[in-house]
Amino acid sequence: MTRKVDVAGSAGKARLDFGDPRHFRDLLGQHDEHLKIVQRGLDVKLHVRGTAIEIEGDSVEVELATKVLKQLYGLLEKGYPVYGSDVDYAIRILSGDGRAHLQDIFLDTIYISSHKRVITPKSVAQKAYIDAIRRHDIVFGIGPAGTGKTYLAMAMAVAELMKDNYVRIILTRPAVEAGEKLGFLPGDLAEKVNPYLRPLYDALHDMVDFDRARKLVERGTIEVAPLAFMRGRTLNDSFVILDEAQNTTPEQMKMFLTRLGYGSKAVITGDVTQIDLPAGKPSGLKEAWRILKDVEEIRFVTFTERDVARHRLVQHIIAAYDRDDRRAAPGDKERSDPSK
Repeated sequence: MTRKVDVAGSAGKARLDFGDPRHFRDLLGQHDEHLKIVQRGLDVKLHVRGTAIEIEGDSVEVELATKVLKQLYGLLEKGYPVYGSDVDYAIRILSGDGRAHLQDIFLDTIYISSHKRVITPKSVAQKAYIDAIRRHDIVFGIGPAGTGKTYLAMAMAVAELMKDNYVRIILTRPAVEAGEKLGFLPGDLAEKVNPYLRPLYDALHDMVDFDRARKLVERGTIEVAPLAFMRGRTLNDSFVILDEAQNTTPEQMKMFLTRLGYGSKAVITGDVTQIDLPAGKPSGLKEAWRILKDVEEIRFVTFTERDVARHRLVQHIIAAYDRDDRRAAPGDKERSDPSK
């Protein structure tokens, strides 16, 4: 049964009364960890009074803290286990959009991994991203590292495979130095390209236990291969993920996009600020963004540092580098946003 959360407050102060002592303990977190995160994130003071929380601070921050705590309590009532990271995500989400509803985001279960961990979106952009993947056959996820672009696409792919909606998953990424430098590496071709594909294997093993993943790879149900292996193929009934797409050339990107066959879905991920191509060589991802952004059936979802699902400092690091880039080369066409 949903219990009412009472709110009484004035400018700079508010009081929240919670009805369920068990949910209230979970809201506080171990050693009041969750309250400490709210205090640090919003610069408010929180005082526990029985099963109530009193909030003091700037009126805007008090209002935001009230929304965060009420909505987190609502998640607990729905049976969602709230962790410290969820409190941090909640602050980020509601700071960016005060009209957002955490239940619409956090309760959208994509997949339950082999470690029994529920994989869900953790930001408004992540929610928009998985909704786009559900509705469109070609989706581009563009943004900085750590925003869950590849991880969420992988979770969606594995979930769809387990439902028999697709025959196979194909995971691919360009091997940027697969020219002359690759020839000097020891081993056969598979051993040479493996370092470039390792992040895809890591994400896969986080979704599916190692033995099961190995069998799926051996049977060809899941294929992990460099982008060059896609040339000349038609990919039918497949969920295809192209990772690190900023390091494709325009020719490679066109080749990849035209491989898509009947009953297939493609998700292309990349970060246009982290291009490792030789100087002067255009990025296939940036070209595709410019050329295809107005095609109605293709969806582009962009992420910012607010969507970073890593240590909170990573947000600040990305923002600082972005500011430095803008100061260093304000008129640099190569660094400009192709969506403009």
